[in-house]
Amino acid sequence: MSKVKAIPKFKTEAEERAFWEKNDSSDYIDWKQARSVAIPNLKPSTKTISLRLPEGLLDSIKIEANKRDMPYQSLIKSWLADDVKESRNA
Repeated sequence: MSKVKAIPKFKTEAEERAFWEKNDSSDYIDWKQARSVAIPNLKPSTKTISLRLPEGLLDSIKIEANKRDMPYQSLIKSWLADDVKESRNA
């Protein structure tokens, strides 16, 4: 096991953030001992984007979404997620 430094106690989150911005975590944590952890109920953060689509395409997407009784934005996200997953597994 490599020798690691003790992590200091922080009074605030801002103080801790400033510390980690200036220090390498490998000086304080033995990453060889790290284990993977599953956090199944963690909701991924989202980011709003602007996407320009031809009106006809958007109308077709809305019709498909209506057939599936779901919002068209949700259908677009589902299609994108499926395509990316399929591409990464190829």
